Amino acid sequence: MSKWNTYKNEIKNRIENKENHKKSALEQRSTEFINEIKEEEKLMGVCYDLLADENELSGEERNNLNSMLESEVKSLKNTSVNLRKSYRLVESMADELETRTREVEKSLKRHILPAPPSNTVIDYEEEKLNNFAQGLNFYKLFLICFTGSFAGVIVEILWCLIRNGYIESRSGLVYGPFNLLYGFGAVVMTLALYKYRNRSSSISFVGGMITGSIVEYLCSWGQEMILGSRSWDYSDMPFNLNGRICLMYSVFWGILGVLWIKNVYPRMAKVILRIPNKAGKILTWILVAFMAVNVTVSGFAVVRWAERVNGTEASGAFEEFIDERFPDERMERIYPNMDF
Repeated sequence: MSKWNTYKNEIKNRIENKENHKKSALEQRSTEFINEIKEEEKLMGVCYDLLADENELSGEERNNLNSMLESEVKSLKNTSVNLRKSYRLVESMADELETRTREVEKSLKRHILPAPPSNTVIDYEEEKLNNFAQGLNFYKLFLICFTGSFAGVIVEILWCLIRNGYIESRSGLVYGPFNLLYGFGAVVMTLALYKYRNRSSSISFVGGMITGSIVEYLCSWGQEMILGSRSWDYSDMPFNLNGRICLMYSVFWGILGVLWIKNVYPRMAKVILRIPNKAGKILTWILVAFMAVNVTVSGFAVVRWAERVNGTEASGAFEEFIDERFPDERMERIYPNMDF
């Protein structure tokens, strides 16, 4: 019998025997350990009395007592370290078990709008089907990047429409509504939060807030260092850092982190599960080629736009081709907030 089957049988026994639901063996042992600590505390009380009584022990006995107590101090400190590790482990186990149970039950209930599948179910299905995008491999991360690049632009366009009353491009590439900032952010968010996908939403919020703010700051700094431009500036917002990030959008990143890992990611993973392995790999590489061309052409187009703004004429047939295909008017429509 395999170790896995042994564990499954143990769980089945616990399910059938309702008495075991009241207190686990781990809880019982923890109670016994607390009692052992109390007994050790009583023993230490006797040692304290011996230390205080100058006439109780001879010189050699007192030296032996001091040596014993030094060893006891080391042992207690090591025990303290082990208990802290145990506390963190048990706390995380309790949080994960509670979260997994709640989310699986929620996904099984009927709702007016379909509930997202739980990450527990996604993990199980990926392993059972040996899916081409199982876990966090290249295929899944690229598909996340591609989808995030598209979805982020659409969301920001709608936000601009709601807030300002007009539609304005938020694309980062010249072909299609794609912005690698969002795609990169989705990948980093996934990498940062995937380990905690089955933990409580508060952990995802804090992780999303920190991760999103770091990504946004680095992207702003990198764009300014490489291209000499900035696509956003929060200098007028309260609690901003060098105009690159601010508290309000950091909170938005936290909310986005929860929505992403608890709602969007499992839905996306469920869709990917429906793609046959061979077709999924071929599709992914086609999209990789498309995005590689898109990024390359976009880079050349932005560089030539900046050069034209500074009065630099095209120096060859290729630059003339770029100028013809991507004139200032077209670039201004794609990047309405670009400053040089």
